[in-house]
Amino acid sequence: MSNHKPEKHNMVEGRVCIVTGAGRGIGREYALMLGAHGGLVVVNDLGASRDGSGGDSGPAQDVANEIKAAGGQAVANTDDISSYAGAKSIVDQAIDTFGGLDVVVNNAGILRDRMLFSMAEEEWDSVIKVHLKGTFGTSRFAAEYWRNRSKDGKTNDARIINTSSVAGLYANPGQANYGAAKAGIAAFTQIAAQELSRYGVTANAIAPGALTRLTEDLNLPEEMLAKFDPRWVAPIVTWLASPLSKDVTGQVIESNGMFLAIAESWQRGPTLTTPPAEAEDVDAAIRPLLAAARPRTTMADIN
Repeated sequence: MSNHKPEKHNMVEGRVCIVTGAGRGIGREYALMLGAHGGLVVVNDLGASRDGSGGDSGPAQDVANEIKAAGGQAVANTDDISSYAGAKSIVDQAIDTFGGLDVVVNNAGILRDRMLFSMAEEEWDSVIKVHLKGTFGTSRFAAEYWRNRSKDGKTNDARIINTSSVAGLYANPGQANYGAAKAGIAAFTQIAAQELSRYGVTANAIAPGALTRLTEDLNLPEEMLAKFDPRWVAPIVTWLASPLSKDVTGQVIESNGMFLAIAESWQRGPTLTTPPAEAEDVDAAIRPLLAAARPRTTMADIN
């Protein structure tokens, strides 16, 4: 019996892919797998520390070099995705270098964890800017490019793949800034999916579970560490980037080494069709609805 393994199918052959925050951690795994599957990868990373300070061109270039050494095609980019000009520059570089753009993976992020009562304005603003504005910026300029192509009679099979988090979906104390940004990204993704479907563009989000610089403070038992290796998340992103996923849009997908799950969005629960007209009547009206509502998923439920 032969032990020869069949060659992997190049799922994103020739597709131009931007990956932000791709110098380390999860983004690095995304970029490497996309490159291994034939993608032409723009490896973006400012090279900042996990709180967003500083900068270093090394990480992005190292990943680009690694993709090229394995026979793929990649270029490095060190623009700041939290700036409007930086976001546009990344999209322009992809188009100028590879002749087009098919996939944007918005992954870059920072952490400034603090309890609400002690969070500084700058700690709020910086996290919202990188995560939420950074996701908007690249998506906005990519969407403009795809819309213009469509108006010119060309077809797209394009993807926006955003990064949400269980901290935003299910709430995590100490992360009001990060959780709010990630919840915002989940809603942004669903809106983008509705707006861009007519142009041949899908928009989905990943809520990854992985140990990176952003989660290195977590104390997990040894047997759990392998399940939170960043490479577990890369296959679903590669699939989303491929033509196979063209019928999937507006989804938030949880992915880690323990499970793959679809996060269900807000749903209208128990409803009273004769709402009270007076404040004094609200308590009696709303208590049965609260009692009948399905309990929310919490962080404790997913561990």
